[in-house]
Amino acid sequence: MTRKRWYIKEQDEETQRFLSRELNISPVISQVLINRGIKDVDAADRFLHPNLSHLTPPAMMKDMEKAVGRIVKAILGHEKIMVYGDYDVDGITAVTILVTFLREVGADVSFYTPHRLTEGYGLNLEALNRIRSTGTRLMLTVDCGITDGEAIGFAQSNGMDVIVTDHHEVPDELPPAYAILNPKQKGCGFPFKSLAGVGVAFYLVIALRAKLRDMGFWRHNKVPNLKEYLDIVALGTIADIVPLISENRILVKFGLEQLTVSSRPGIIALKEVSGLRDTVITSGMVGFRLAPRINAAGRLSRADDGVRLLTTRDLTEAKEIAMVLDSENTKRQRIEERIVKKAKDIVESDERILCGRSITLASHDWHTGVIGIAASRLVEEYYRPTVIISLQRGRGKGSARSIEGFHLYHGLMGCAHLLEGFGGHKYAAGLTIDEKNIPAFQNIFEEIVKNELSEEDLIPKIHIDRSITLGDLTWEFLNELKALSPFGASNPEPTFCSSMLSVLGSRVVGNDHLKLKVKEDDILCDAIGFNMGKNPPSPGRQIKAAFVPQINDWRGTRTIQLRLKDIEVVG
Repeated sequence: MTRKRWYIKEQDEETQRFLSRELNISPVISQVLINRGIKDVDAADRFLHPNLSHLTPPAMMKDMEKAVGRIVKAILGHEKIMVYGDYDVDGITAVTILVTFLREVGADVSFYTPHRLTEGYGLNLEALNRIRSTGTRLMLTVDCGITDGEAIGFAQSNGMDVIVTDHHEVPDELPPAYAILNPKQKGCGFPFKSLAGVGVAFYLVIALRAKLRDMGFWRHNKVPNLKEYLDIVALGTIADIVPLISENRILVKFGLEQLTVSSRPGIIALKEVSGLRDTVITSGMVGFRLAPRINAAGRLSRADDGVRLLTTRDLTEAKEIAMVLDSENTKRQRIEERIVKKAKDIVESDERILCGRSITLASHDWHTGVIGIAASRLVEEYYRPTVIISLQRGRGKGSARSIEGFHLYHGLMGCAHLLEGFGGHKYAAGLTIDEKNIPAFQNIFEEIVKNELSEEDLIPKIHIDRSITLGDLTWEFLNELKALSPFGASNPEPTFCSSMLSVLGSRVVGNDHLKLKVKEDDILCDAIGFNMGKNPPSPGRQIKAAFVPQINDWRGTRTIQLRLKDIEVVG
């Protein structure tokens, strides 16, 4: 088991008491809020009781009025509209949101998602030529476009207005689009800058509905209920691992509720093949079971099936597509396992890599659509900034993943002279590189990482909210913890640590999972540590544990157990 550093957050007892008194919550929950930067009553109350009315008005987003005006003109004038999206879950769900709404209002709308392997990310001139030949007058990009100045210039000069909706980092020179919706662009008054691509698309739909309603568009018909769109918004937002705070927290909180009860044929079919029929959906279920199946088509072939699944109104068709995606996901898992095994063999056999502070690997045998997941798996295993490159005909496409303390995008900027292109953010990035430049890239990237990270930085941290006793783990306490969900980036599951626990029982179950029975004073508790079966503590030993409290529902019996994140044997 990899050694970890426990980092117990500093306790602010005065603010704890204040929040506990004002909001009638426990000091432990108060400290968890403090640890997430929430220290005043209003902010805490909004966090604990999110409401759709708390969402920022769409009009605060720069160019929103201009974008809405152009789309309304296209709707009323029966112009051909194309929605052009990325091939990942965020892009697929963003396409789904716009296509679904535009179809509801009778627009002449089609969609296009590029092929990951043959076209790559973003807009390309060949695709735009084909789109132009269909008579398209207006194109909406989702989850892409902000860096595609040349392609957008081509479209604009050839009779197609382009409205960019994107959430990625904004270049110094903006593309010459008709309108740009991106909270990160200069001069944008939208206060929350971390929406997913589907979030930006959803805000556009909110503004469109408001404009059309004000115009009397639905004088004799039912106005679309946008709350029913939140299942799709939650799916894309969780999958894109954006911070689950502020706007995203509200969208996901209500979106998970909608996912649980959704009557959308594609969601019903997706939950069924994922083994989640009639289940209350959590963010973890989206991240590990629903989203990977949506992602599978875009990774191995085209993302069209993902959009078709989520937009179809036919349950039989939805079930057929969901079965295909499930099969593709299984295929993706097998490919991923082969890449990870080969990559780990290379790392373990090369002392230079093992002793380094970064990992850069390249192969002609690795599937471009799966290397990002493989990079994440290597980061979990070795806790190093990692770049995995797939080679074809002398050219490499790479996916990179990072760790706490190293800004990946900034690191790649230091290697820009060796790269044909790159983009991304702090923890994830993509790049293209000439094969002959890879050794130089490997050396320079390693030096950049060495200058940023110490040996201690390469020991994973566990951020612990507070030390508690087994006696604190009551049903009332777990209900209070539930109010802090949904959990994800910037709002992780609350993690606690114990003082001394006595091990009464210890065994390895399943695929190398550790099962313990522990005791503190007169209180007994079960604990499970996934993938922690190596060197289990013997009964009679004393341990300290870092853990997440959770409910274990086994054959109709509900008990409180510890999901272990780390243990320290102390006696």
